[in-house]
Amino acid sequence: MKIKLAWRLARLVLHLVQGLATCALVFPWAGDALRQRLVRRWSARLLGICRVRLERTEGGALAHALIVANHISWLDIFVINAVHPCRFVAKAEIRAWPVLGWLVAQAGTVFIARGNRRDLRHIFKGLVDALGQRRRVAFFPEGTTASQGALLPFHANLFEAAIDAAVPVQPVALAYLDGSGAWHPSVDYTGDTTFVDSIVRILGGAPVTARVACLAPIPAAGAHRRELAQAAHEAIAGALRQGAAQHG
Repeated sequence: MKIKLAWRLARLVLHLVQGLATCALVFPWAGDALRQRLVRRWSARLLGICRVRLERTEGGALAHALIVANHISWLDIFVINAVHPCRFVAKAEIRAWPVLGWLVAQAGTVFIARGNRRDLRHIFKGLVDALGQRRRVAFFPEGTTASQGALLPFHANLFEAAIDAAVPVQPVALAYLDGSGAWHPSVDYTGDTTFVDSIVRILGGAPVTARVACLAPIPAAGAHRRELAQAAHEAIAGALRQGAAQHG
């Protein structure tokens, strides 16, 4: 087992090095379409090294929308990017992840510090501009990770960007399953679990199935941000309950 874990860690390190080289040598001159292809391919390969298999359910991912998802693990960003790359808004702590924090920053992730209203206003304007340029933007409205099966209240502030940019909100429900269809015990990233601890648990644990449900879009026209947040919360909670019932 230790030999297998060491081999997987070595493959992961080599993959991270390749990502660093791509960001340094290719991204400066690459157009948006090429960047998206590279991010998608790199994210899919990262999941493969971690033995995470994607399982897509429900409808397809919209090419132009404000994406909101429940937040379970550091894997979430790469799972969504492997389906359809997005520009993410994430908490500032993610920037401190070893290597991966820098890589997600190079992929266009915007980091926001808790309680920084000035930062929030600046980021909000950037989101509206990005959505206006027909880009996909994603964020985790819980604001932090939660244990599998739990869904924290959604913060409504950034939902206003969908209203201002006149784009729909697309909820995405994420779940990580083991071989029996139960919540995978190695994926939760809460409490005192460190980033390195989480990587070791995932690489050393059983294979993971990442279930991604791209749910029906919610029109933003004429809505209030709190209404959008509540509707998205209900849609994701319903999908998680349905998935738990199917595999229960």
